[in-house]
Amino acid sequence: MEKKWWHKEAVYQIYPRSFKDSNGDGIGDLQGIISKLDYLEKLGVRVIWLSPVYKSPMDDNGYDISDYRDIAPEFGTMADFDELISRAAGKGIRIVMDLVVNHTSDEHPWFVESRSSRDNPKRDWYIWKDPAADGGSPNNWGSYFTRSAWELDEATGQYYLHLFSKKQPDLNWANRQVREAVYDMMHFWLKKGIGGFRMDVINMIGKPVDFPPAAITDRGVAGFEHWANNSRAHEYLREMHSEVLSHYDVLTVGETPFVTPFDGQLYSHPDRKELSMIFQFEHMDVDRGDVSELKKPLDLVKFKQIMSNWQTGLEGRGWNSNYWSNHDQARAVSRFGNDREYRVESAKMLGTTLHMMSGTPYIYQGEEIGAINTYYDRIEEYNDLMDHHYYDLLINDHKMTPAEAIRRIQPFSRDNARVPMRWTGGKHNGFTSGEPWLKMDGPGSLIHGEAAVADKNSVFYHYKELIRLRRESEYSDTIVYGKSILLDSDDPLVYAFLREGNGQVLLVVSNFTGDALTRSYDYEVLKTVLSNYGKSGEAVVNLRSLWLEPYESYVFRVRLYS
Repeated sequence: MEKKWWHKEAVYQIYPRSFKDSNGDGIGDLQGIISKLDYLEKLGVRVIWLSPVYKSPMDDNGYDISDYRDIAPEFGTMADFDELISRAAGKGIRIVMDLVVNHTSDEHPWFVESRSSRDNPKRDWYIWKDPAADGGSPNNWGSYFTRSAWELDEATGQYYLHLFSKKQPDLNWANRQVREAVYDMMHFWLKKGIGGFRMDVINMIGKPVDFPPAAITDRGVAGFEHWANNSRAHEYLREMHSEVLSHYDVLTVGETPFVTPFDGQLYSHPDRKELSMIFQFEHMDVDRGDVSELKKPLDLVKFKQIMSNWQTGLEGRGWNSNYWSNHDQARAVSRFGNDREYRVESAKMLGTTLHMMSGTPYIYQGEEIGAINTYYDRIEEYNDLMDHHYYDLLINDHKMTPAEAIRRIQPFSRDNARVPMRWTGGKHNGFTSGEPWLKMDGPGSLIHGEAAVADKNSVFYHYKELIRLRRESEYSDTIVYGKSILLDSDDPLVYAFLREGNGQVLLVVSNFTGDALTRSYDYEVLKTVLSNYGKSGEAVVNLRSLWLEPYESYVFRVRLYS
């Protein structure tokens, strides 16, 4: 496989609204990001994925775009964006933008025209259908944020499709003019020097021509078997690659729910000329059931099998992207580790496990300091549209009390990740001099960037070392390109795997529990490469009787006993 610049990098995701506010309005902005470039440089970051900063009514925090070629005023100006690109480039940092083209805002001029009349030239830029025979929705497809994916437009008497909010109508990618407009917009940003795109729900752009009803309604959002991962999506992505992406040396990562490792090959095999890599969600379901269920304990055996399937499934046939958290997922240390007495240890352990896998690792803002969940007690305190949708279902369909419904929302709410970044101690943790757009109270206030940078044993410096090991250490090629081999797949407490390549064998061992354990591996330690308990470089470790402290994680260079 041809080597690419992004193979050895870790991507740092910034949620601009929650990163750093520079003007006291309580909302993070581009100048705030610029002010923290030194911090990111110190961490070792060379790629930033920026969640949407385009002009938007902010119904879904910027994922409802009203102008693809302008910056939302709350984030700044195009001059601020150009300064960010330039200042970041001066530090060797590339900016990857969020590309949201499955849908627009209903306030985008394209949709304003489209809904104005049935014979408007842009009517076919979106998906309009007549009512069903009974006057209801054209089919039974569901939406992520509402019960139905269809909204009736009273003025024209037709329904439009929205797989998300009713203020996010889906574009009609079957219309060549739509695709050309999107491609032209992509060139606009790429010519500014950005490093690529993260593509929002890009596997949903190919809608079937007959819009059949959903048959599978007990798994995911009704209709997914028709609008997710179909052949038309692949056709459009190959066209996008030919007309746009092939002209630049950039990273592209597609957000792709409902995928398998085979789908991953189809999207990311370099010979198919579609995407660099995709985000899969299988591992994000191991501790959750349907919306009515409480959070379940981590099923480590199931988790290991999922991750191993992806590691081996894409080996030499595509590229993995690895993540614990992002703007749509709760904090990793609260979800998969221990955010109380072993917060630092478990945060480091989770980082080690992920960054030693094959594929490009992603770090979500705050993950590098061990940020934890922030729970709210009332639905009015939650901003996330999905939380409000789930709350409605729990109260009205499952007949729960408000307290019971909140208990189910708290562990997985996307607002856990969207609580503003904490930079210092004190009021609002240095995020803003005003009132933050999302409530910041809670025990997480004691965890902030200033303290992490001052403590050489913090999660921050562990992540810094993980980034260095991947990019420029003597183990780099083994970590990035080596073969992955899962060990002890049925062990419910410890995650162990090998990375083999470049004449080296690395053994990664992670204790996922708060108990001390012993394990045995038939290898001889040549060097302790990394330890989250500070034991790196120790000469003598007996792997046939390896003692693991709570949430302890090791990376060893090893060889088989002769």
